[in-house]
Amino acid sequence: MTDSPYLEDLVAVLGGAGDRTVVRHEGRDVSGHALLDAVHRHARELLALGVGRGDLVAIYAANRPASLVVRYATHLVGAASVYLSAPPDPAVRACMLVDVAPRLVVVEPSTAHLLPRTDVPVAAVGGPVPGVGYRLDEAAAARSAEPLAPAARPGDLAVVISSGGTTGVPKSSVRDFVSWSASVRTPHRPQRRQLAGGNLAYLTQVLVDQTLLGGGTVVLQDGVEPVRTLATIEAERITDLFLVEPQLFELMDHPDVERRDLSTLRALTHIGADAAPVLRRRARERLGAVIAHTYGASEMGIVSALLPGEHDLTHLDRFTCAGHVVPGVEVRFRDDTGALHPSEGLMEVCSPAMAQGYRHRPVEEAEHFVDGWYRTGDLGRLDEEGYLHVLGRAGDCETVDGVLVTAVGLQDTLCRLPDVRYSVIVPELEADRRVAAVVAWPGHTVDPGDCVEAVRGAYGGRVAASLVVVLLDRVPLTEQGKPDRAALRRLAEAGTRAVASTDSGETSWVHR
Repeated sequence: MTDSPYLEDLVAVLGGAGDRTVVRHEGRDVSGHALLDAVHRHARELLALGVGRGDLVAIYAANRPASLVVRYATHLVGAASVYLSAPPDPAVRACMLVDVAPRLVVVEPSTAHLLPRTDVPVAAVGGPVPGVGYRLDEAAAARSAEPLAPAARPGDLAVVISSGGTTGVPKSSVRDFVSWSASVRTPHRPQRRQLAGGNLAYLTQVLVDQTLLGGGTVVLQDGVEPVRTLATIEAERITDLFLVEPQLFELMDHPDVERRDLSTLRALTHIGADAAPVLRRRARERLGAVIAHTYGASEMGIVSALLPGEHDLTHLDRFTCAGHVVPGVEVRFRDDTGALHPSEGLMEVCSPAMAQGYRHRPVEEAEHFVDGWYRTGDLGRLDEEGYLHVLGRAGDCETVDGVLVTAVGLQDTLCRLPDVRYSVIVPELEADRRVAAVVAWPGHTVDPGDCVEAVRGAYGGRVAASLVVVLLDRVPLTEQGKPDRAALRRLAEAGTRAVASTDSGETSWVHR
C-alpha cells in the first residue's frame, strides 16, 4: 500500500469525476469539479491566513458540503483537521477547545451555538454568524481555483477525532496521513451511494472519504430519524447506510419499513453500542440480508466485520459475534494476571489504521497505547471458527456464582419478554446496581416485576437484586446516537429516591 497521503488520490478522483455528482445535500448536486474547485479556493485562502503544515483547524461541522470543503482544503495545505464533537455542557466544550489547541475554528450558522468563548480566531462558512466577522467561504470565492499540489507529508498530523466524552472532557485521538489513508482507502465502487446522517465528528467522516475515494456518491442528511431516513433510502436509491444500534432499532421497528422501497440497500452497518442477539435477529428479519456489523473505535479503526451474507438465521450463534478480524489487523488477549491468553480476555489491537495516541493527554495515552498496541478495555474471545465475540467493557462485566454477567446478556434477557421492545443496561458495579432502561411495545405495558424475575431466572437472586428498572417511552441518546449512560443514571437516581424498595428490600423499581 502506498504511503502517499490519501488526498492525492482524492484530488485525482474528483478531477476525473468531472460533472458527475459526487455529493448531494437537500436535493442539491455537487459535481467532482465543483467540489475540487472549492477545495482549491479555500486552500489558497487558508494559506493566506498562514495555515499550513503543523497547524490544526477545528470545525463545528454540519452535514453540508461546506464542512467537507474546509477539511479537504485543510489537508491540501498540509494542516490537520478536527470535527469537534458537541457535548451539551458549554464548559466541557470550552475545555475541549483548549485541549485540542487549534490554529483556527470554523463554524456554520447551524453550529454557531456550540462555539464557546475562545481567543482562537474564528471563521464562518455557509452564511453569516453573529459575532463572527470573517467569512472564509466568501474570501475563498475570490481566490483562484487553479490546482495546488498537496503539501502534506506522510508523517504529518492529519486528523484528530473526538471521543463522545461520556466520562468527562472528550479525548481526542490523533492520526498522521499514513494511518488516516489506511483507514479510508477502499476498492473502486462507483455504484456506492452512501447516506451520511451521523455526526461528521465520528465514523461518518471515514465513510464519506471511503465513498468519494471509491468513486461513489455521498448523500448528506442532517441527523438520523426513521421516517426521513427510510424516505431518503427510497428517494436517493441509497446502497449503504451506517447506524449505531439505538438508531437501527428505531428504524427497524418503524411501520414505514413495510411501505418504503428499500431494495437498493446493500449494507446497513451497525456499530457503537451493545446489541442483544434477539434484537440483531429482529433487524435481519425485518430488513433482510443487508445487515452488517462491525467492531471498532475512534482510536483503532475497524477491527472486525460480520458481513450481510454471514447474518445467517440458520446459524444463530453468528448474532452474538462481531465477525472476523479484518485483514491487516491483529487482536490479542490478556487474562486477569496480565499474561497473554490465546483466545479470550482483555483485548488489545494493532492496526495500520490505529491512532498514534491522544492529543495533549499523556497520561491516558500511556495507559491505552503501549508498544504499538491499543488496550481497548473490552473483554472478548475468539471462537473455533475465528469469529470475534465482544463481551463488553471489562468494568461492566462481573462473574457471579460462576456465570459471566454482561450488559448485553441482561439486555437480551429483558428484550425476550413479550412486552419489551427495547432495553439498555447501565452497570454500576461499584454501587452493586444495574440500571435497566426498558421501552414497551406500543399499546403494551411492562411490569418491572417481570423484568426482575426474568433476570432472576437467568442469573440468580444477587443479580436480580441489583436491578433498577426505569420505564421509558424513549431511551435518551448522546449526540452520537448512543444511549446516554449519564442521563439514565440520573433518571434511576431520581426514581430510587422517590420510590421505595420492594417489601423484600431486594430491588428498587422506578416507574415512568
